[in-house]
Amino acid sequence: MLVSVDRGETRVALLEATGTVAERKPASGGRRRRRSGNPAAGYQVAELYLERRGARSIVGNIYKGRVDNVLGGLEAAFVDIGLEKNGFLHVDEIVLPGVEAPRRGRGGSRDARQITDLLKPGQEIVVQVVKDPLKTKGARLSMDLTIAGRYMVLAPFGEGVGVSRRLDDKERERLRKEAAKLDLKGFGAIVRTAAQGATRADLERELLYLFKLNEVLQRRVAETPAPVLVFQEADLSVRVVRDIFSEAFERAVVDDPKQHHRLVSFFTRTAPELVDRVELWEEDTPLFETYGVEQVLDSTLSRRVDLPSGGYLMIDYAEALTVIDVNSGSFIGGRGKGARLEDTITKTNLEAADEVVRQLRLRDIGGIIVIDFIDMARARNRDAVLKTLRAALGEDRTKTFVVEISPLGLVEMTRQNVTDGVREIMTRPCPTCGGEGVIKSEETIAIEFERRLREVAARSSAEALLIQMNPRVSAEFTADGGRVLHLIEEQTGKTFVFEGSEGLPLDHFDVLLEGNRDEVLVRALPFREGEEVHVEIVEPHMYNPGDAVAKIDGYIISVTGGTPYVGEKHLVRIEEAGRTAARASLVDVPGVASDGSSDGRSREAPASVSGSDGDGLESKPRRRGRRGGRRRSGATAESAPSSAE
Repeated sequence: MLVSVDRGETRVALLEATGTVAERKPASGGRRRRRSGNPAAGYQVAELYLERRGARSIVGNIYKGRVDNVLGGLEAAFVDIGLEKNGFLHVDEIVLPGVEAPRRGRGGSRDARQITDLLKPGQEIVVQVVKDPLKTKGARLSMDLTIAGRYMVLAPFGEGVGVSRRLDDKERERLRKEAAKLDLKGFGAIVRTAAQGATRADLERELLYLFKLNEVLQRRVAETPAPVLVFQEADLSVRVVRDIFSEAFERAVVDDPKQHHRLVSFFTRTAPELVDRVELWEEDTPLFETYGVEQVLDSTLSRRVDLPSGGYLMIDYAEALTVIDVNSGSFIGGRGKGARLEDTITKTNLEAADEVVRQLRLRDIGGIIVIDFIDMARARNRDAVLKTLRAALGEDRTKTFVVEISPLGLVEMTRQNVTDGVREIMTRPCPTCGGEGVIKSEETIAIEFERRLREVAARSSAEALLIQMNPRVSAEFTADGGRVLHLIEEQTGKTFVFEGSEGLPLDHFDVLLEGNRDEVLVRALPFREGEEVHVEIVEPHMYNPGDAVAKIDGYIISVTGGTPYVGEKHLVRIEEAGRTAARASLVDVPGVASDGSSDGRSREAPASVSGSDGDGLESKPRRRGRRGGRRRSGATAESAPSSAE
């Protein structure tokens, strides 16, 4: 287990052995011993947990809340617990002393009272969060409170003792006998998986601690008005080591001295035999980087996951479910007469079954999950893939339910969704596409804007209009020698000039100026003759050998003699400027004249023709570029504000 603590977040990674690992030697004083070689060898990252300082999980928190609304049709109540959204309390989660609540689909008594009889608006109740607020939904609540320790969970409204089913039958029976001798004071309790090997003395010590926590909880409930938090769960690192860390773990490595001290103190009180397994990372290389966790963390944001044989998974998220598609990719199977397609498909699916479960755990994917395996003709192969999937899920601590594989190769399953996964914590919806994953193309937007240009022209009495839009969209009008723009101008009788920058949204459209042609052209000119500007020379000129092209927000600047300097930034002087293009000469290159000549040898001047706009700058074939805003004399391309600013 690795625990990394930064100012903004706490991260925990669980690594599982995949092969032979070096035998561990205890580190004296909780200090990490220096190891030669790669410390991550033989391990792979199995689970990841993140918690931000300002967005801690509230699962396990207990609140004194106030019932806001009771809906008999939903058999549920909405409870104000002091958060932005009310919590959701279903009738199945209502626990009141001496009162039998209805149980949906559980054959409850006919005499059981309805939820509208059990709860009333304004009533104060104590609830615990069992599921974080997710997307548009508020927190899921329960009145069946539990207080978790390392070995046991105390249930103030429960009865009897339960033992984790993850333990083998012999250990379960032993712990059941040990717990039966405990004085629970009328409460219920659950013995956890971490209690494997625990003695009766360990359980008694734990129980006394839980009783004290319950006393503090009841006192806060009695003294504070609703809505209020009365019990807060431990932070991420303590929560994970409490719930997971056991004799099965080789060590826990922590890179923060304060957090290391907290974990040592926790184990000193709850499991002294594990104290020497908590080590402080004091190396210069970051902990997560050394063990390769950073790369795995970044990979959880990718849709594609490659398989060892050459196949791959594609993971797509939707509101109601997650879809995982299995593809054979570059895997071509065996060679020779014995090679069969069915064997190739089956091997890919078997690899995918293991990797799917790994990704479910890494990304903490919950809810409904549909896995689209490659179609298999034989039933025994489908059974083998399903068996592999279920065996891998046996290592997953989160509750899952898997349906039989269908003839189409689909597997439907559910996985308990309690908190946001790594992807939800690390990302936010794209502000451009709104989370859809697609946006309108430049061509589509240009076609829409063509209609708007005609509408604007019909309403305006001006001779020319200055239109602001993204250069990638205006390029759709000015491409092919401005064929589309010429057609629109002929049909409307107007002159259109474009201005904009790459920073504008693709769907931005604004009329900046309406007036006579000369006024608009003067306003639209981004540069004046004699101005000097820093530009990046991006490519050789297509038609003028020796010259090169620079672009600023789509405005094209032909740089005389610039071919040797493609890919470099240079200071140029504008010699001629038009509404669609400009010609410039190099200023900061010694020995290069304004006509491109060097070392006494003259270079042929670039060919140009006078277009219909009168620029006299456009090379054959004629092209109409885009432009940025007006530049001030001496300003660089990086600092020059556009006219829109």
